Parts: sequence; C-alpha cells; structure tokens
Amino acid sequence: MNRASVLITLLMGLLTVLLWGMANRPNIEPPWPATVEGFSFSPMRGDQSPELSTDTDIADIDADLALLAGDAHAVRTYTVRGTLGEVPRLAKAHGLNVTLGAWIGNQAAANEAEIGRLIDVYRENHRQVIRVIIGNETLLREDQSVAQMIAHLQRVRRAVWAPISTAEPWHIWLDHPELVDQVDFIAVHVLPYWEGVSVEGAVDHVLRRYRELERAYPGKEVVISEVGWPSHGRTRKDAVASRANQAKFLRRFLATAEREDITYYLMEAFDQPWKRQFEGEVGGHWGVFDANREAKFAFTSPVVAVPNWFSLAAISIGLSVLILAVLFRDSAGLSSGGRGFLAVVAYAITTFVVWLLYDYTQQYLTATLLAVGVALFIAALGVIVVLLAEAHEWAESLWRKQRRSVPLPGAASAHRLPRVSVHVPAYNEPPEMLKQTLNALAALDYPDFEVLVIDNNTTDSAVWRPVEAHCGRLGQRFRFFHVDPLPGFKAGALNFALRHTDPLAEVVAVIDADYRVTSAWLRDLVPLLDDPQMAIVQAPQDYRDGNENLFKAMCQAEYRGFFQIGMVTRNERNAIIQHGTMTMVRRRVLEEVGGWAEWCITEDAELGLRIFEHGYAAAYVPHSYGKGLIPDNFSDLKKQRFRWAYGAVRIMRRHMAALLGLQRSRLTRGQRYHFVAGWLPWLADGFNLAFNLAAIAWSVGMILLPDEVAPPHIIFAVLPLTLFVFKLSKMFLLYRLRVAASLRQSLAAGLAGLALSHVIARAMLTGFLTRDIGFFRTPKHAKAHGLVRALLDAREELLFLAVLLLAALAVLLREDGAMLDVRVWSFLLLIQGIPYAAAGLLSLISAAPRLPGRLVGSMRRLQHRRLA
Repeated sequence: MNRASVLITLLMGLLTVLLWGMANRPNIEPPWPATVEGFSFSPMRGDQSPELSTDTDIADIDADLALLAGDAHAVRTYTVRGTLGEVPRLAKAHGLNVTLGAWIGNQAAANEAEIGRLIDVYRENHRQVIRVIIGNETLLREDQSVAQMIAHLQRVRRAVWAPISTAEPWHIWLDHPELVDQVDFIAVHVLPYWEGVSVEGAVDHVLRRYRELERAYPGKEVVISEVGWPSHGRTRKDAVASRANQAKFLRRFLATAEREDITYYLMEAFDQPWKRQFEGEVGGHWGVFDANREAKFAFTSPVVAVPNWFSLAAISIGLSVLILAVLFRDSAGLSSGGRGFLAVVAYAITTFVVWLLYDYTQQYLTATLLAVGVALFIAALGVIVVLLAEAHEWAESLWRKQRRSVPLPGAASAHRLPRVSVHVPAYNEPPEMLKQTLNALAALDYPDFEVLVIDNNTTDSAVWRPVEAHCGRLGQRFRFFHVDPLPGFKAGALNFALRHTDPLAEVVAVIDADYRVTSAWLRDLVPLLDDPQMAIVQAPQDYRDGNENLFKAMCQAEYRGFFQIGMVTRNERNAIIQHGTMTMVRRRVLEEVGGWAEWCITEDAELGLRIFEHGYAAAYVPHSYGKGLIPDNFSDLKKQRFRWAYGAVRIMRRHMAALLGLQRSRLTRGQRYHFVAGWLPWLADGFNLAFNLAAIAWSVGMILLPDEVAPPHIIFAVLPLTLFVFKLSKMFLLYRLRVAASLRQSLAAGLAGLALSHVIARAMLTGFLTRDIGFFRTPKHAKAHGLVRALLDAREELLFLAVLLLAALAVLLREDGAMLDVRVWSFLLLIQGIPYAAAGLLSLISAAPRLPGRLVGSMRRLQHRRLA
C-alpha cells in the first residue's frame, strides 16, 4: 500500500468504529429491582422437552431455584408431571413461594391424572403454594370448551383452599365473563410481542390491557401470569426480538409494575429451546437467563444493543485491512476516489458479514441450524467475492488515472507491414452475405495479405459454390476451400486454414463470415505487432444492424458494455478475452502453442489464455474496425450466449490449475485475477439458478406445511437482493459514464442482460456436469419468430416466472403473512422473477421486428463524440 491507501484504510477504520458506536449508543433504563414478584419457571435443559420426558434431574431443578432465590418472591409452574411435582418442596428450602400449575390438554385421561396429581402435590406443600392455575391457554388452543374448564375449576376448588384460576390471554377473559365468575383471580397473559407492538409502546400496551380487565371486572384481582419479551426470533409487525429490546421492556415494565402495584410473573426465568418446535425460533428465547443460566443483559447499567460491539468492530476492521491489502496491491493507477470507493465497499461488506455471523450465533444451534449456517456462510463468501470483483471493475473503470498506451488508429502508416493471412471460416452461410464480407476484405488498404475462406461441412452446394466462384473473381489473394467432413467445428476449420497459410505470412487475422471490415483495419493494427512479445491484437465486435429494430438495438446496447468497459479494464493488465473475429495473432506464436483447440467450442478465448500462459502480450484497441450481424431472434441469441458461457466453464476446468497458480505458467497475478473474476458473474448466475430451485422448494413447503416450515432466515433474502441491487447500480452508472448511454439505453442494455441470466445459468451448470456439446452456429438473416414461437422460445423462463409469482403470492396468504420475514421472502421471490420476466419480454420484442430501434442512433452519435 502507498501512503494514500494507508490513510484511506485508517480513515475508514475510524469511520467504522464511529458507526458501530452510533448503532450501539447506551440507553439509560430503570434499574432492575432487588426482588421481582415472580418468574414463570420451566427447568428443562439442553434437549430436554416435556413432550419427550419431564423427568428433569432434581438436582438441576434445585440449582435453578437456588439461582432465583433472593431475586424473586415466587415461581409459577405449568405442570406437576414427573419431577416437576417436586418444585414446591424444593422451593421451600430457598424461600420461594409457588403458583402451582396443571397442564390441561385435549386428552381426558391425561387431564384427570394431572388434576389428581396437582391435588396431591398441593396438599403435601400447601403452605408453600399461594395460587393454583388450572390450564395454560387451553381455551386459546381450543383443547377444551369453557364448560369443560369450568368443570375442572369446580373440581379443584373442592379439593384445595388456595385461590384458583386458569391462564389465558386478555381477549379470552373479555370474551367469557362466565369464566370470570368461576375463578378467584384473573390470570392473564399480556405479551406485546405476539401482538406486533413495538418495544417503545409495549409497556403502555400491557397497562392498557390490565386496566381494561379491571374496568370490565371490578373487584376481581388481576394477576399478569405471563409478561415478557423475547431476545431473538422473527420480527412481528413492529415488534423486534432482541436482547436490547428484552432488557428495555422488562426494566421499564418492572419499574411501572412497582409503581402501579401490579402482581406479575415474568415470562420466563430460563430460555427453553424445546419450545422452538411449537412457537418457532422465538419460542426458545423468552428467558431472563439463557439456557446456560447466564444473564442475557445488564440489570442496572445502560442497555447496549451489542455489548461487545467494539470487538466486532475490530474484527470488521481487521478483515477489511486484509481485503484492501489485496485490492490495493496493484492500485498505482487508481485515484484516491477509486481507492476510497473500494475501501467503503470492503468495510461495508465485512461489517455486514460480522454482524450476520454474530446475529446468527445468538440462536441455539442444532445440527440442522449449524448445517444451514455453514451453507449461509459459504453463500455469503460467494456473494462477497462477486461483490468485490464487481466493485474492483467499477473502480478501475471510473477512477483509473492513466490507461495503458495504445496508438491511435491510423498513426502507424510508416511501419513495416508484414504479410497477413486473413482466415474466414464459414458453415452454411448465406452466399450473398459472405460475398459482401469478401468484398470488404478486397478493399483493404494494405499491401500484402491473402484471404483463405474455409467452408466446412456445408452439404448444399448451392450455398458454397457461389462463394467459391466469387473468390475466383476477386483474384489470387483469395483462396477458397470446401472441406466435408471436417471435425473440430470452427477450430477445425481454422487449423485447416493455418496448415494452408502462405509460409511467408507472419500474422493470422480472423473474422466471422458476416463481418464487413473497414479498409484501415490491417494498416492501423498490424504495426502493434512490431513488439516481438505482442502476440494478439484485438478490435471490438460491433454490429451494423443494431438500428434495424428494437430487439437488435437492445442486444447491441448489451454487447457494448463488455467491449467498452470490461475489455478496456482487462487491457490494463494484459488480460483481454480474445475473440474469434476482428482478431490478429502472430503466426509463430499460434503454431508454438499448438493452434486452435478443437475440444473447445469457444476456441478463441481458450487460445488467448493459452498464449498468456506462454508469457506473450495482447493489445485491445477500443475502436470499431468491422461490423457483423446480431442474432435475429431471442432463441438464437440464447444459443449464442449458451455457447459462450458453456465454453467459459470448459476453459475454466481445463486451465484451473494454471489460473490458481498450482501449475507452472507465465500468467501474471493480474491475468489470473481477471480471468477468474471475469467469469464470477456468470458463475453467480449458475448458483442463482440453484438458489431459485431451492427457494421454490422451500416456498412449497411453507405453503403446504405452514406449521412445520418457517420462512428462511431473513439473511437468505438479503444476500441475493444485495448482489442484485449492486450489479444493477454498477451497470447503469458505468453505461452512463463509460458507454455514453442515456438512461433509456442503459435500461435497454440492462433488460437484455437480465433476459440472458437463465440461459447463462444453465450453461454454467451444464458445463460442470458434462464434457462436450455440439457447436451451434448463429444463423444469419433468419426470420423473426411469431408470437407463439416467441413465447415457446422463453418457455423455461416463463415457467420459472409463473412459479415464482404464484409462490410470492401464496406465502403471503399464510396466517403469518404480515410478518416481516414472510414479506421479505415474498419480495425476494418477486425480485428473482425479474430476469425471467425480462426474458419473456425480450422474446416478445424479437417477435415484433417492426418496432423501431432508435436507441442505437443516439448511442453512435455519443460514441463518436467521445472518440473525437
């Protein structure tokens, strides 16, 4: 790092500490009283559950009561089954009173046994039992009717002499005054979290419900038998579960209860992880003490959202410094603005990830949750890598102080001009189009060149014979070969041409059969090969029919992003992607590295990488010297992009050892970076497809099994949303500033790019699962597809779109559809459907060739203005 980089890193570190500190400002809250009225008490530990066994070790129960002794007047139990019936006896030794509870469900025999056991326990410990509660939210669960509950209460009343009641939420009591007549006190549950009340209004909410019951039933004692706030779990409307909010609510409520002389039982003494299977994640986090019997928040000092925030900030800074050390390692050409931008991104990412891991570890991690956490961490790493790669290209494009020196077009006319062999591979190409390509070559302003046309595997002689005749008319510079059969696809044709190249030719130039080159192409660019280390000179792909209709205008706008942003950035580190048209290769180097790879359907990009591995250089000249034809419909566009993406995976697999530095080569660090980072967005598309399939499966579970399948952790939605927004923001900004595109043109390019996401994803996954597919030639002058065919061309994408839209709607129809995590998940499903909707729209546009392509005209004017 240079001095500016160090200073930026330090300043961002200080800013990070400041932001962590602002987010964790201490809140002064009322202190915890010396003694609370009572705790709801369940002594289960670890994996223990009353559904499996209530025989909690008596020593553990005694230890829990000892921990509460002196801090509470009483505890409230919920059942007398098993060892829980020993609570009153054990509580006596610690000076704790007991509100004894009996669990009433929907099984008559079990209820009878429970009530019988409660009567026995009460009679044995009646001096310690100050209240009896028969049933807990039994009416709310609809396990018993009001009449049945009254019968249970009457039976217990005849056997015990302590005040009795049943425990229900406030609205149950208001709805059933006949039940109030049968109890000695109203045992009410008021839990603002479940009602979606914010922590700021929660205490007032409790008081309001408490007063409402007092007014409805004057003279009847009201005991708040459950009141509390969870420390972790799903957000319900305005209610956010967190340790800080739990501390705020409880400390505020206790101060109010003491002032208003309210009898209450805090929900609850200890976290009970077993409750998660009934109430979701939040069910295990209501305790004042965690499952390890440690206090979860400060009782008297100010409340801080993340008490150990300074340590987390230090970790964020340390990780950011490591990332920036890598990003700034080759940043001499970046301005301070570019370094500052990378620092902001790095610090934002690390801070988010540190917080993500901290938040995730606040829950009780089962084997399933741990596995999900590992998957989440791996996904987060993938997103981070892609974000950093995108941010680096962003910075390089906008804040590079000086570009690699490339001579301006037309400035090298006095150089020695070696003989050039121009190769034109052709397969089943329209003869009139190919004749125009050859006519343009015949008009080249270059003294010494030959043209080899290799027609491979075209079976119809009516297609290739006219081209052969035209080559004869163009003179001795033009040689025509028709070879059938010829293996190796386009690479096989190019290798055939190489074997028949004039021995005096020093440079091999390649163009596609649809390209019309300008007369200055060879004269301007061949002199760049004077440097013996220069092996490749590449000009951009460009298109002459972009103004033909709206579909082609959108495609051309999308193509230009790569050639005016990505290739320019890669050229800074001698790491361009070679293309099979508008390219020149030093013949000696081409033969040295073994020619074109016939195993690869993107033989051009593979050759460029192989040449770099041998230590040679390449130059990219961002000026158009030739224009070809854009695919005529969405189906052909998808096939073209599938071939490019599939070929990239095959190259990656073949050259992975060299790219990772595990195999000896002469690749530079910058070249390794650009080749791996350049493919990351396509890899991300592949993972996104897998994510969408998993998201659909999860959503189906949420819809069909709402009680068993909860929404995914909200972070699973935040990660893909963050990447989506960042990539779109980068594309729009760079298109406006580097492609000189208007907002309308940027939107067109973005829509076309999104439309290809699915086919790229399929290609990436296919490339990892298969070894070879056939070569697909992009047809020229094909007819536009009709409406029905256009819909069929996008049938996969439209199917995904329909499923995602239905899933997004269906999950909102769940009982908890208003909760934040469900709404965020539904929103994510809608966002994930955007690329599929873009594909359907672009396919329909391709079926309307009369829609005007006005986008390209304005873009060309702006581009020419910038070049001037």
